[in-house]
Amino acid sequence: MLARLQQGIVAGLLVLVALWGVWSRDLPGWQVAAGFLLFGVGHALVLALEFLLMHFVNRTDTAPRAGAGALVRAWFSESVVAPRIFLWRQPFRSHAWPDRLHPAAPVAQGRRGVVFVHGFICNRGVWNPWLQRLERHGRVFAAVNLEPVFGSIDDYAALIDAAVSRVAQATGLPPLLVCHSMGGLAVRAWLRAHQADDRVWQVVTIGTPHQGAWLARFIRVFNSHQMRIDSPWLVQVLRDETGTRAARFTCYYSNCDNIVFPASSAMLAGAANIHVPGVAHMAMLFEPRIMDAVLARLEDAPA
Repeated sequence: MLARLQQGIVAGLLVLVALWGVWSRDLPGWQVAAGFLLFGVGHALVLALEFLLMHFVNRTDTAPRAGAGALVRAWFSESVVAPRIFLWRQPFRSHAWPDRLHPAAPVAQGRRGVVFVHGFICNRGVWNPWLQRLERHGRVFAAVNLEPVFGSIDDYAALIDAAVSRVAQATGLPPLLVCHSMGGLAVRAWLRAHQADDRVWQVVTIGTPHQGAWLARFIRVFNSHQMRIDSPWLVQVLRDETGTRAARFTCYYSNCDNIVFPASSAMLAGAANIHVPGVAHMAMLFEPRIMDAVLARLEDAPA
């Protein structure tokens, strides 16, 4: 569903660019160029506002505060990464690497698999670089699509449960779960609903608003309400969790995360919380320091 919606957005943008090209023929050249430039970098202006808000909110946070240079570099990187994700990978390449669940038995058995869980307004296409690497190494994996897009986070538990079951059946081992943003909360909801601690090896979250996200107050959809700081849903999830569950989690967070801030809100008490400074929200998905560490851990995983 999200892929079709984003395909429509891309088509609409192309139509608008074409209409501007026709309508602006009699305008001065600099105005024509300015119009085309706005289509190309308009999203970067929105991102700049997010970074300014993030820098303001992070003033009183416990995480190390990013300097101006780090903020500019993170903003530029996110401005490049975001169109690749939202205008190409998700709308047109979300099934370029389908779930790999039926390799030859000697390859699958005894080698731990991975379940990927994406975040808010995303689909499985965000994981393509990860899936490509796992494909090359013959790993079993599954990447879910969390739908309905704006539904309750609790409703995603069944999708995650099915993916975990498929990967575990293919390998004979509880999988590693890798989650971005809201996906980490969806996994916590699944663990609560199914008391599934023994069905997962470890959970890695990347930029997950474990304590809520400041920006969520401005988005009027159901799962965004759940992600507000100190929302009743988040409080109840924490209250229902067992004392040892967080020990299975490794949580990556950044002081340049332009979506999940204050920065320490991506930390989970009792987990291994790892600060990756200077990386924005979507760029964290492809940060070598994170990807390489997670995949190295997978290679060292006991059978």
